[in-house]
Amino acid sequence: MCLPTRHSQCLAPHLKWNPFMNCVNSSMELADPSDDHYCEQQNHKNGDTSAQSRIFIKNGLIVNDDQSFHADIYIEDGIIKQVGTNLVIPGGARTIDARGKMVMPGGIDTHTHMQMPFMGTVAIDDFYSGTKAALAGGTTMIIDFVIPAKGESLVDAYEKWRGWADAKVCCDYGLHVAVTWWSPEVAKEMEILSSEKGINSYKVFMAYKDSMMLEDPEIYNCFRRCKELKALPMVHAENGHLIDIKSKELLAKGITGPEGHAQCRPVEVEEEACTRAITIADQARSPLYIVHVMSIPSSNIIAKARKEGKVVFGEPIAAGLGTDGSHHFNKCWRHAAAHVMGPPIRPDPATPEHLMNLLANDDLQLTGTDNCTFNADQKALGKDDFTKIPNGVNGVEDRMSVIWEKGVYSGKMDPCRFVAVTSTTAAKIFNIYPKKGRIAVGSDADIVIWNGDATRTISAKTHHQAVDFNIFEGMTVHGVPEYVITGGSIVMDEGQLKVTQGLGRFVPTPPNSQYVYGRIDAREKALEPVKVDREAYAGPVVEVAAQETNNIHPKRAENPIVSDLTGEFHNRPPTRGGHQYDEHAPKRPGTKVSNPPGGKSTAFW
Repeated sequence: MCLPTRHSQCLAPHLKWNPFMNCVNSSMELADPSDDHYCEQQNHKNGDTSAQSRIFIKNGLIVNDDQSFHADIYIEDGIIKQVGTNLVIPGGARTIDARGKMVMPGGIDTHTHMQMPFMGTVAIDDFYSGTKAALAGGTTMIIDFVIPAKGESLVDAYEKWRGWADAKVCCDYGLHVAVTWWSPEVAKEMEILSSEKGINSYKVFMAYKDSMMLEDPEIYNCFRRCKELKALPMVHAENGHLIDIKSKELLAKGITGPEGHAQCRPVEVEEEACTRAITIADQARSPLYIVHVMSIPSSNIIAKARKEGKVVFGEPIAAGLGTDGSHHFNKCWRHAAAHVMGPPIRPDPATPEHLMNLLANDDLQLTGTDNCTFNADQKALGKDDFTKIPNGVNGVEDRMSVIWEKGVYSGKMDPCRFVAVTSTTAAKIFNIYPKKGRIAVGSDADIVIWNGDATRTISAKTHHQAVDFNIFEGMTVHGVPEYVITGGSIVMDEGQLKVTQGLGRFVPTPPNSQYVYGRIDAREKALEPVKVDREAYAGPVVEVAAQETNNIHPKRAENPIVSDLTGEFHNRPPTRGGHQYDEHAPKRPGTKVSNPPGGKSTAFW
């Protein structure tokens, strides 16, 4: 009996793979894997553990970033073992019929802040509730940020974040590390993190003056170090100095509410910093990843830089794609404060559609959420001063559906592009592709079975996050995950979420992603400074006499009309006792003047 298969590891022990015949040889009769009754019998016989470790998905439309096709998938021990038709699989597999549905790689959220200490409090969604919510929305991996305090060891901060996350995560996760201060010691620790700890991305802040912000020379040095390590520099692009000045001006005018947050950080503040960051990266000959692109001008700057050949990646987020910043001016303080994040969600209602257009056409490349959630009582730390409102909004649970609604359902992008911007491009940039971000033999079994026609209404009352507010409240979206598989385990089963704390793993992100660095070296050679070889100059050179600095320019008189330099002009002696200088001179005879000085005033000229 000869049946096609694509991976010898998928076979049961009694099956022998013949690579030359492209077939399976067996003396035993094989069960039909499409027989649901058989699979149910095997599941009962082998127990839930076997059923969870062996999964057969049939009749679905597989959607990768580059193509879609009808095929079946066999999963074992968390790895995709077979993709094709007429597959031969061992017994004991749970069968899922995906007829009429799309089978996609699980989403990768490139930008989260779970249980992050910030502005005097800690984000309410920790690594358990945050990753649980991610899975509910179809995201099977997050990449969170390690944020050291100024002066804190980057390696120590990394270990602290790992300690928080490892025991709690329900899905796989990776880490970026922020560089919040600069020194030779920081440069050394970056090498340790990249070579030993699985970190290939470092974020600098151009905002948050006096806490996390770096100045331009420090940013340049950090970018150069990233280039040496083949790591990816990331930047929060806002002009922190201007924000500080504008904040104080608004507070002085009595503007203390959440509307002040949006007004102290206008689009020009993001636009300027975005331009400056791209310029610094270009001079450092490094790539650049700009997080949470929130405005039309900054997104256009990124698109322009890419057209000029610069290696720049832009990340819009669910908040900027799914809502607008008019909420900052809501009469309800709690409602307005719940939307405070940096950079702010823009009041211009044209912004979400503009960002989505650029995302659909690869002028922007991928999506995150900047998920950093605080409850109302935490936001109330800034009830009398908008600069003290903890910055952050939700999004990790709703990102996939929001992008499907605003992108695919609206006709701006096809399902393949949806997979690219929610999963595959992230996997390529952070160098974990095709382990993540693809449905293929050998890839991790992080899979979403997606119903693009089903709808749901987003609400804080029904979401799985710990936060008490949802910025997408009341929005009805198309695109719902019906099954979610992470690491080969079914965690959403026909819409029912069943997660296990600690199920996820840390995923190292190795340096030197070819998707990022594939043309950096050639670009650096092409832009190498040019030295001109010429004969030495043999002509005269003026001699400059050394002079004491206090004798170069003697002080001039206070009165520029009367010089204090004796001998240069005749100065009359000082008048003494109230006498006039010429009081003893003989009087001159009077002279009759016919015309006053300047001529007659009655004449016509």
